Amino acid sequence: MDIGTTKARSNRQSSLNLQTNDSNVLARTAVTLEYASLINTGHCPLGIYVVPSSSNLLVWDGVFFVHQGYYADSILKFRLTFPGNYPESPPAVDFVTDVFHPLISQTGAFNLAARFRPWRPKEHHIFDILHWIKVTFKKHALDSFQESDCPNKEAFRYRESTQSFAALATQSASLSQSDSALFDSDHPSPLGSARSEITFKKMSAEQLKLERSKLGLEEWENNGGPLRSC
Repeated sequence: MDIGTTKARSNRQSSLNLQTNDSNVLARTAVTLEYASLINTGHCPLGIYVVPSSSNLLVWDGVFFVHQGYYADSILKFRLTFPGNYPESPPAVDFVTDVFHPLISQTGAFNLAARFRPWRPKEHHIFDILHWIKVTFKKHALDSFQESDCPNKEAFRYRESTQSFAALATQSASLSQSDSALFDSDHPSPLGSARSEITFKKMSAEQLKLERSKLGLEEWENNGGPLRSC
């Protein structure tokens, strides 16, 4: 191999590296702007919280508190993983908490295609994805899914036996609240050894009372119970 050929290959590799770095910079910039926009009214759905990973801006951890429907009282952890060419391609959504749902595979992968087909980078945003996640746990959405979009075929067939589906959804909700699911860092999940940036810890009755007081929850209860999102 002559020196000229070696130099040409080196230049091509350097060019590819620069393109990759530029792409990652654009992706990180877009993700940063998306996160900042969540403070806008109506952008982040009630009951859903997200935070970027401390080690990788292109990974966000989230938790979804379900308040109504088949999955009422579920506490569901999930993860958004952004590709290096975001926003040209959508992020992957994976549920860390094991949940019985038509759009969620056994590995925890959540199918976005049921709503974003195709993904339009100038039109679709992360807050659209977060709202869609919330909507998919409501009855009217469950009734509208097409079988081809549902990796969990057993859950898709819930209309054939609504009572059985309701029981399995309730079981998912109960398991999501268990000590092992909330507090045990070694609890198995569809993402394997993935660790969420959003963690829960047990609190004594006195600690809980103090924190609730700081948040004004004590006053809400005295006025007829805490407010709940839908």
